[in-house]
Amino acid sequence: MTPYFSLASCYDSLTSDVDYEKWADYYESVFKENGLKVKSVLDLACGTGTLSHIMARRGFEVTGVDASPDMLAEALAKSAEPGDYTAPMFINQTMQELDLYGTVDAAVCSLDGINYLEDIESVKAVFRRVLLFLEPGGIFIFDVNTPEKLKGLDGQVFLDEKEGIFCVWRAEFNDSERACYYGIDIFTKQGRLWRRDFEEHVEYAYSAPELENALISAGFEDVSIYGELKRQAPDNNESRIFFTARKKLL
Repeated sequence: MTPYFSLASCYDSLTSDVDYEKWADYYESVFKENGLKVKSVLDLACGTGTLSHIMARRGFEVTGVDASPDMLAEALAKSAEPGDYTAPMFINQTMQELDLYGTVDAAVCSLDGINYLEDIESVKAVFRRVLLFLEPGGIFIFDVNTPEKLKGLDGQVFLDEKEGIFCVWRAEFNDSERACYYGIDIFTKQGRLWRRDFEEHVEYAYSAPELENALISAGFEDVSIYGELKRQAPDNNESRIFFTARKKLL
């Protein structure tokens, strides 16, 4: 079963602790600090589109891209909700196949989407696609789970419970593959019965120098590395780090 097939319908409930408004604030602060007048934004690996819609409500022209049609179905459903703003456009593509109708002023990839790429060559390929569709001087912002965080998850079991939803996920880190495997059992209440589904997700560990070199190799410049949702260098024990990189001006 493909990732996010069963999880899509309950993803928002299970991630209700994510402060997407704070993430949008962070992105806007980066735009401002870099002197950018951003009008159009690519939301790469947009998932259920919560951030896409927040950015759209703030006046940005947003294109959301995700590989999961089930997650995009949830994102599109939000477009039908009342609101005085232009809803995002959503496209079903993998990151490696990114192919937009035009260029954008900025691109973001939130909540460790880059960790889902299975090797550094795939990472470089995605960076090249993003660069291709950025306006000159445009900025790319993304975050990753650090190798230390992924290794630290090995052997751990987590439980999430919401109304009508019970989720159990187990993590195993494979040193030779530098990959963290998440086995996720999802129980959803249907009438008097419960339905059980299973998904496996894999996140790959990349060091900060690897990603910095991949950005430069792809053609980006002015690469900076920050701690989680802040504008300072990451601490030694940081579990999530952020990158910003610019496309060269003509």
